[in-house]
Amino acid sequence: MRLRLREFRPRTGPHEHRVVQPRQPLRHTSLRAPDPIGLLLGDHDGLSRLAGLFSFAAYSRHTIVHVPLRDGVPPDEGVGELVDLVLVHHSLGLRAGQWPELRRKLRAGTPLTVRTDEARTARDAAVWRARRERADVRDELRHATHARTFFLFGSRDVFAETATWLAHAAGRGPYQKGVGEGHMAYMGSFFNLVDPPGGGHPVEVMICFKPYPPYAHFVRPGESFSRPGGSASRPRRPAAAP
Repeated sequence: MRLRLREFRPRTGPHEHRVVQPRQPLRHTSLRAPDPIGLLLGDHDGLSRLAGLFSFAAYSRHTIVHVPLRDGVPPDEGVGELVDLVLVHHSLGLRAGQWPELRRKLRAGTPLTVRTDEARTARDAAVWRARRERADVRDELRHATHARTFFLFGSRDVFAETATWLAHAAGRGPYQKGVGEGHMAYMGSFFNLVDPPGGGHPVEVMICFKPYPPYAHFVRPGESFSRPGGSASRPRRPAAAP
């Protein structure tokens, strides 16, 4: 996938940080932080780009990926405050409390275009799935909510696994029953979030697909309208050569 980003190099004291954001906002994608259940609600474009951003984050150990989500088109489903999303590797040592100062310095970024490697992401996700049941493996997503931002602290393989979930939601979501009438479709969850001590309901962020209104204009990927106001149909196959 080709990602169009904006890169920033803010400084805090002697330290320079690298932060990237999508160049264009994900207008029809929103996130509500888990308490203990959260909701990531997006259309095909938003979930696809999020999959690419998680894939990019997996292989960018020294980069903070910031996805502004709270100022998009307000969703008509879900309960709770809308939040932004930040992806960062454990090894970078960023604390959620440091973020507001960094965010204030995100000005005059530089355009950046990167490509993700979906095959590599799938391989690393498979590695994580193969070893996650071992008792000695603790490769999980730590999380925190601070300053209207939901933080995910992870590593290469767990970010790659989450990217594959989002790609699945983007690809299969448009074909779920009822989405053309405006109903959201549950496509999976971030299940590998670290639970707080003391028990209770496991922390979870549901991944749901929903096209943006007006739903009469919704077209599944690979389909097109046969006429204005008409029903969706697949493009005609080209005529055979004589």
